[in-house]
Amino acid sequence: MKTEIIRCEIADHIALVTMDNPPVNAQDQQFHEEMMQVFDTISDMDDVRVAVLTGAGKIFSAGANIKNKAGEERQPGDAWAHNRRARECFHSIMECRKPVIGALNGAALGAGLAVAASCDILIASEKASLGLPEIDVGLMGGGRHAMRLFGHSLIRRVMLTGYRVPGEELYRRGIVEACVPAEELMDAAMDLARTIAAKSPVASRIAKHALNTIEEMSLRDGYRFEQNMTYDLSSYEDSKEAMLAFAEKRAPVFKGK
Repeated sequence: MKTEIIRCEIADHIALVTMDNPPVNAQDQQFHEEMMQVFDTISDMDDVRVAVLTGAGKIFSAGANIKNKAGEERQPGDAWAHNRRARECFHSIMECRKPVIGALNGAALGAGLAVAASCDILIASEKASLGLPEIDVGLMGGGRHAMRLFGHSLIRRVMLTGYRVPGEELYRRGIVEACVPAEELMDAAMDLARTIAAKSPVASRIAKHALNTIEEMSLRDGYRFEQNMTYDLSSYEDSKEAMLAFAEKRAPVFKGK
């Protein structure tokens, strides 16, 4: 992949994706386009079973590039094109066929929170935080993404006051799976990635598809969809291998078929 500010390194079935747009990994057209390119490519790579997404430096992503927005003269259609790119950037993570672990190394603000909320699993550094500062800079957005993470009262506090939820509170509230010292973040994220990479890539792909699909379904419709996915999964070689390995009390050997 030929990208400049969204770096991707692949080893042992794990794609390590790093946002590297100094100083705060602010988001612009190039950021959105490269993020889509990376995660769309990962979706089609058989040698990738899971991705870890993090930020270079001290910030995960500070969101939209406010300095560029201040005083900018928009041409007709510019705003709609930007909004569309931003939406699809976040959805490329959510809709990636491989599970995505967000390793929050620092603040994830505004559109940065949307990137974090688009991941499947979150692990935070003690220096991490999630927030929506838009109310202080004449903007809006990110509330619907934050609703995937926060409860009723907290989302309103965050959106109406600009409160940044620190890593320890994120863990206490069950929003992230762990809050660890900064120097231990990537080890924790990669340990989790290795656990997922050891599972059947077919099962992981179908499980993520099911989770995304049933998120806003009723209990009846959602469970019926899961039942249908279970039936589909049973036709794959990996499913048969998993059951056979369980019966024979040995480690399964998955082929992704």
